[in-house]
Amino acid sequence: MSEMLHYDFMRIALVMAVLIGLTAPAVGTFIVQRRLSLLGDGIGHIALTGIGLGLLTSTSPVLGALVVSVLGAVAIEVLRARSRSGADVALALLFYGGLAGGVILTNANGGGSASLQSYLFGSISSVTVADLYVVAGLAAAVLAIIALFGRELFLLCQDEEVARAAGLPVRFLSVLIAATAAVTVVISMRAIGLLLVSALMIVPVAAAQQLTRGFWSTMLAAMGVGVLSAVSGLAGSFQYDLPPGPSIVLLALAVFVLAVGGGSVVRRRRARAVAAGDAVRAGQGAETRVDGEAEVLRG
Repeated sequence: MSEMLHYDFMRIALVMAVLIGLTAPAVGTFIVQRRLSLLGDGIGHIALTGIGLGLLTSTSPVLGALVVSVLGAVAIEVLRARSRSGADVALALLFYGGLAGGVILTNANGGGSASLQSYLFGSISSVTVADLYVVAGLAAAVLAIIALFGRELFLLCQDEEVARAAGLPVRFLSVLIAATAAVTVVISMRAIGLLLVSALMIVPVAAAQQLTRGFWSTMLAAMGVGVLSAVSGLAGSFQYDLPPGPSIVLLALAVFVLAVGGGSVVRRRRARAVAAGDAVRAGQGAETRVDGEAEVLRG
């Protein structure tokens, strides 16, 4: 780790890894709770069209991806809310259209597959200070949204009908989750890659669920797993000359496997503790009944 910090580009990459490790699982906790685990993957497909537009117009591919991803996320939520029966087909068409559009636009620019490589699989070592400022700003916005609307989003994710009965703006909050997921995808694409970004939004949450019970404790644990995976994956990629994105995702999967084993141990201990508590309470109840009967006999 100390050797890695001697290089400016690796220090920039390390800060970005921490930001992504915090942001992606935080948003992913809401997505998993709403059973929309593949949302990030779909938005990643749509973001390719924005990247292609940015390259074609000689503007910022990140800005293009941000605009198109947010618009695509809003369209996804509208389709999902209006036509639940046919929403899966409509969403599939939107996802594949975004992927095809990105490839066509990139080739029209003359970049071909080489231009898409860093966005599809990530290239965190090529991130500049300007990129870091953009990512930091977007990450701060995402975390601020979670801090401001966390309670409302939690209620929506728990039960949409209860949230509607409580007078919450369900449509707005649903779109807010989708748009926040889109911003998170754009934040993570340079480091993790569009094809793998959904994994860092979902796998740390799945690992945290094995060890925790509450929603907020799961989110905090998932953020810890995300930072651990991102930083360790980056260090491992530097040490062994591996691609950072896949290294980060594989480490997150390894943590999940360990959490599954640890979670089974925790659940067995909880079950034994509950059984022991029930036995103690049953024994105390029996003693109370015996004492009561003895008191009656003495009377």
